[in-house]
Amino acid sequence: MNAPATHQLPVVVIGAGPVGLAAAAHLVERGLEPLVLEAGPSAGTAVRDWAHVRLFSPWAEATDPAAEKLLAPTGWVRPDDGTYPTGGDWAEQYLQPLADVLGDKIRYGATVTGVARAGRDRIVDADRDEQPFTVHIELADGREERISARAVIDASGTWSIPSPMGADGLPALGEKAAADRISYRVPDLRDPAVRARYAGKRTAVIGSGASAFTALAYLAGLAKQEPGTHAAWVLRRGIGANTFGGGEADQLPARGALGLRAKAAVEDGHASAVTGFRTQAVERDGDRLVLVAEDGRHLDPVDEVVVLTGFRPDLSFLSEVRLGLDERLQAPTALAPLIDPNVHSCGTVYPHGVNELAHPEQDLYLVGMKSYGRAPTFLALTGYEQVRSIAAALAGDRDAAERVELTLPETGVCGGAGLYDVPDTAAQGGEGGGCCGAPSTLQIDGVTPAATFGGC
Repeated sequence: MNAPATHQLPVVVIGAGPVGLAAAAHLVERGLEPLVLEAGPSAGTAVRDWAHVRLFSPWAEATDPAAEKLLAPTGWVRPDDGTYPTGGDWAEQYLQPLADVLGDKIRYGATVTGVARAGRDRIVDADRDEQPFTVHIELADGREERISARAVIDASGTWSIPSPMGADGLPALGEKAAADRISYRVPDLRDPAVRARYAGKRTAVIGSGASAFTALAYLAGLAKQEPGTHAAWVLRRGIGANTFGGGEADQLPARGALGLRAKAAVEDGHASAVTGFRTQAVERDGDRLVLVAEDGRHLDPVDEVVVLTGFRPDLSFLSEVRLGLDERLQAPTALAPLIDPNVHSCGTVYPHGVNELAHPEQDLYLVGMKSYGRAPTFLALTGYEQVRSIAAALAGDRDAAERVELTLPETGVCGGAGLYDVPDTAAQGGEGGGCCGAPSTLQIDGVTPAATFGGC
């Protein structure tokens, strides 16, 4: 296929989440033809999985400018800028309407199983950049197809691959066999079936981030209503000055407030911390599970385990293209130093675009949460800037591609796992908005201060 014909092909976007749909909107604005491939049955499939969680950013920071332009002729109006949507609100009030406007530019039930250069595996150099991409998909009914594309933007995220409980990054011995008692998501205790799973039970919560804090807070609230409910908080390290995020002095006030709630769960006796416990195996003790550490310690039997140790990108369907990834974070090599969680929080990651996201494979980009690999500091606004830059580059406007068009609040606006029982007005009043403005606290269950801390 010659170059002019290649340029007439669509740009394939993998994933109809917030950043994937924003990519499509920017491509349309640039006069390019997007084709969004979504494995799920609707827009924002992954977002809908955490519909009960409130975003960490208000509506003003949850929508993309190019997307709003597409929506405007339909009469769509962005909800109140100062309110904080839940994941469900985000999907229903923004993502699905945007997808509806894009119409047949989106194919649902289309799972991408492979990406390659037409007629070239990853070894072949000859005329590689002149060949279109071939994207292999599997449809919901089992049929397979191949789609030709001029470029590929992978916005599939990391939600589908939660990290296991094993301290070495691999599943603990017996983890797979105990799958019926293990969850890798913050439980939605408003669901009667989920509530019954944890009520009156002893649950191990593995993890030290905001998601773990949230699970501890939820289980502590359940313990006040259901006797016998208790959480064993399993930490791979000890408890130090920064374990709970710094409390009221935290750089990110909402994280600090959430940390205080997790700390209260421990101090009030609803959770017990088990430190320096690096899980190696899961054993059965009748109907219960026993976690075994690398040092031989055995955790007292638990009924359930909630593993909240982060997520990682699915790179399996990209095995025949040439990626340049950092060996630790699995993020693009130029981006990795900017987002390293050992150095940066979301408040110190600056906007970036096509240059930082480039790979040896020309016109292939990982964007959104997937571009961050295993780093947890992603922000939706940053993803929108990524795809604006990439769309400009694909349209041949290099000046616009390399120009930063996003200005963040001085402290940044960050994401994480949130509390569904905090009203959407709870975080109003902080200067700069989002989690990094002034703290906005309130009483939850009459005892514990908390603030919104959501997943964007």
